[in-house]
Amino acid sequence: MIYSGLYTFSLSFLLLQMSTPSYQAEIERWRQERETRLKADAGWLTVAGLFWLKEGKNSVGTDKSNDIVLPAGSAPASVGAFEFHEGETLFHTAAGVEVQVNGKQATSARLKPGTSGSPDVVQLNDLTMFVIQRGKRFAIRLKDKNSPMRKAFTGLKFFPPDERYRVRAKFVPYNPPKMIPIPNILGETEEQASPGYVEFMLNGHEYRLDPVTEGDALFFIFKDLTSGKETYPPGRFLNTPMPKDGEVTLDFNKAYNPPCAFTPFATCPLPPKQNQLAVRIEAGELRYGH
Repeated sequence: MIYSGLYTFSLSFLLLQMSTPSYQAEIERWRQERETRLKADAGWLTVAGLFWLKEGKNSVGTDKSNDIVLPAGSAPASVGAFEFHEGETLFHTAAGVEVQVNGKQATSARLKPGTSGSPDVVQLNDLTMFVIQRGKRFAIRLKDKNSPMRKAFTGLKFFPPDERYRVRAKFVPYNPPKMIPIPNILGETEEQASPGYVEFMLNGHEYRLDPVTEGDALFFIFKDLTSGKETYPPGRFLNTPMPKDGEVTLDFNKAYNPPCAFTPFATCPLPPKQNQLAVRIEAGELRYGH
């Protein structure tokens, strides 16, 4: 019996040793991919401006007299204008200025916003501009491959990987999907559809979270007792595959900061009240910078 117990213990220990490095390697790959996406030419570190459109002409260029002022030296003094009227945006170039719209040279174009899928993108040198919609307002989002945030990026930091924060959760569907209020940093609140909620155990206590859908995945916006201390104050994000057999795996080691942690020109959603958890989740991405 003693030898049998020792054998069982040794086998369990060996299996733990075999599985832990594999899981750590998985988390390390996820972290590297996360940082690669963040630093990419189209990543959030390149977001360099957000300009709310007014009705009529919105001039754009590097001259400070423009409504949309581009970074010094990045483009001509006058690039053209965004003509905005009742939710429709037309872009016209200034004489002699060459730009591309969706990869093709153009002097004018009607631009659909990102809410309709892939937005129409105006490109000039290392700059890209496209229309976004937030509630009833529309804006031009500017990306710059030479963004100061990208140049000053110091890398991401994380809690040590901990498989205790990789938990199985029961998925309870809403039928029909429930509309839940999602606030954002602009002070606005948008009703979004939640397909159901998840219930899970952590440190001997039961918790629940309401996700919304993002593409073919569940998207969780949550806050915990590390928020404002070790982690980003407003909260963090987590994505999971859609439920399978009534369950979802919540791997908080893959929790990550919203774009607003890296650029002041993002319009991030905030956790709804029911997703503000009274527990420390010591896993995932730590707060960036100060």
